Amino acid sequence: MALNLLVLRGLGLGDLLTAVPALRALRQAFPGHRITLAAPRALEALLPLTGAVDAQVDVRGPGPVPFERPDIAVNLHGRGPQSIDALRRTDPGRLISFGTGPAWQDGVHEVRRWCGLLEWYGIRADPGDLTLGVSDRTGPAIVHPGAAYPARRWPPERFAEVAAELDDVVVTGNAEEVPLAERVAELAGLPPERMLAGRTSLGDLIDLVSRSKLVVCGDTGVAHLATAFCVPSVVLFGPVSPSLWGPPPGWRHVALWAGRSGDPHGERVDPGLLRIEVSEVVDAALEVTS
Repeated sequence: MALNLLVLRGLGLGDLLTAVPALRALRQAFPGHRITLAAPRALEALLPLTGAVDAQVDVRGPGPVPFERPDIAVNLHGRGPQSIDALRRTDPGRLISFGTGPAWQDGVHEVRRWCGLLEWYGIRADPGDLTLGVSDRTGPAIVHPGAAYPARRWPPERFAEVAAELDDVVVTGNAEEVPLAERVAELAGLPPERMLAGRTSLGDLIDLVSRSKLVVCGDTGVAHLATAFCVPSVVLFGPVSPSLWGPPPGWRHVALWAGRSGDPHGERVDPGLLRIEVSEVVDAALEVTS
């Protein structure tokens, strides 16, 4: 008899990409069974690339989750209590979660955190199983200046200086980041068609990154897309250490960090992020693409 698995990860793009190894581990542990992911509908285009999800229910945040009586509910969202309560309300036959199983530990890389949760329950997981494909590197370099909070946004003037040093470059961002991206493109002297912020769906962005030769960005979801498609990347970290959210070591990924931690949800750019100079980013970009 086929089982129904419900997995909660009601977060953003980067959050989902860091959970790919855990999702694939569940697929391998429960072959032939149905896995439903509770995640924002906006991420739908990414799900087929994981090879680990059969269906989706639209959930933002820790719930509620519109699903009834899964055989197994898996909490890849957080430590609880909200996410645990939301899954309990679905009346699962079994619940896999921090709080009901292993204790939550701080200072663990996000990818390893969820793999470790499953391994505590006897489900083998490979933290290195992050790849969705390999870029042919025929596309442009991408400069992505936006991030979810101001604390993680390197100044647009500096992104513009980097963009001006790159060949065949585009500037990306979501609809809310259009003014920021326009400023970067203008300061870099790029023509209007090189400013793609607000013009790409998630599917378009996935396609763009999957062909890109380089991604330069802050600590945001596009950095994880670069990792997923083995695209050389330079990722600027400020309030959060790359040991918690950074790309895997090696293979042409450079994580720049000044060694200072702060508030990742702050309303001002993090002082540590400001310590990263334009010359460092340009040198790193040349290094990873050489």
